[in-house]
Amino acid sequence: MAKDSKNKIQKTVSIRNKQAFYQYSIEDTFLAGLVLKGTEIKSIRQGLVNFTDGYCFFSGGALFVKGLHISPYKQASFANHDPDRDKKLLLQKRELGKLGKSIEEKGYTLVPLKLFINDRGFAKLEIGVGKGKKIHDKRESIKEKDIKRELKNF
Repeated sequence: MAKDSKNKIQKTVSIRNKQAFYQYSIEDTFLAGLVLKGTEIKSIRQGLVNFTDGYCFFSGGALFVKGLHISPYKQASFANHDPDRDKKLLLQKRELGKLGKSIEEKGYTLVPLKLFINDRGFAKLEIGVGKGKKIHDKRESIKEKDIKRELKNF
């Protein structure tokens, strides 16, 4: 019985949120652990993660990520996870304090940047403190990408 290569579980996974770097100018980054259910980690190892419209928020002194869509695990039973639930982030108290102070400033937000599996097998989320870019800033970043692409071709 042949297995699909699509259902293959990987040991190392690194998924980037490319839109975050386009929409925001990232000033500081933090590394956080995730509180996950059993089927969620299996879906992450298959690469079934979507970052669209993902952001972080504080609720009751804890930090959560919203909009991180982890697709249901196909081989799971009836006890599969909710793909759009809010996931709790694990950070130290002083890091939570820094993040709380930074997003109190006008225009700053917490954005998930990268989801990966570390050496010990735990899922980690890199979050960034970012300020929204204006239209002219986005145009400049597009120009920079074009220039880099042209230089690479020569």
